[in-house]
Amino acid sequence: MTNVGTSIEEIARRTISIEIETLRCLLDSVDEDFTGAVRAIFGSKGRLIVTGIGKSAIVAQKVVATLNSTGTPALFMHAADAIHGDLGMMLPDDAVLCLSKSGETPEIKALVPLVKRMGNLLIGMVANRDSYLGKQARFILHTPVSQEADPNNLAPTASTTAQMALGDALATALLALRGFSPQDFAQFHPGGALGKQLYLRVSDIYPGNEKPAVSPADSIRQAIIEISSKRLGATAVLDENGLLAGIITDGDLRRMLQHNPDINALLVREVMQSSPITVLPDTLAAEAFDIMRRRSITLLIVAEGNKYLGMVHLHDLIREGLI
Repeated sequence: MTNVGTSIEEIARRTISIEIETLRCLLDSVDEDFTGAVRAIFGSKGRLIVTGIGKSAIVAQKVVATLNSTGTPALFMHAADAIHGDLGMMLPDDAVLCLSKSGETPEIKALVPLVKRMGNLLIGMVANRDSYLGKQARFILHTPVSQEADPNNLAPTASTTAQMALGDALATALLALRGFSPQDFAQFHPGGALGKQLYLRVSDIYPGNEKPAVSPADSIRQAIIEISSKRLGATAVLDENGLLAGIITDGDLRRMLQHNPDINALLVREVMQSSPITVLPDTLAAEAFDIMRRRSITLLIVAEGNKYLGMVHLHDLIREGLI
């Protein structure tokens, strides 16, 4: 059993080593053609249509997803479907990126002349510069592959890794040219936790919570009732003008009971914290969580100056998927 396990480990390490070496060789592919392709796509008035066949088509779909999420409008077009009607999705200003290891597959050979006849810019991502696709493309994104990673040197492994990496390089280069910001990224990812970290603010959360409040002259019993009924684990303390004067948390109450078992005579002012930690309503929710984490607390008062607006709780951030 040990020998079989070792053999499996050796195969896995060999696969990874071959793909690492493929990526090292890929560094030399970032050349004038790569730069020309990036600038042409960036300057295009249309979209980038990415196409391929087989495993290259699957990589093409991933490249399209990355481009769209980083500010470059892109569409996937399967090379086989393109020559059976889908070529109609291509508009005059669109550029076409064709992925193919060999550059010689029948579907690619059928598609390339049609793209060129329509006058669209053709970019080839290909392992063989001297292939049909390599010779026909205006720009070549070269993905040199000395061998595939599988033991038979047949299955697309190292070649698709190279395509994936060069597709990422293309997307990030275009991202940099566009000055694509974290705020832009959040705009394209509003539903995910990553996007929420970049756009969700405290003001989007606290209005849905209760707004517990007592005055300094109220009894501790009243504060306990307010904390229990509003179910946030704390209550704000407001002065006679309705301005924020402090906070009482359930932790404050527990500590108080350790020293004062008789609460009947205690007033809020004798227990409250007079300098509560507050956040502005336009604070990012992720920043609010960082404050809670650093201060080892589970709740923040939302305020503008001494004007009490509400509360945001750790549970709110968990519910939003930020944690």
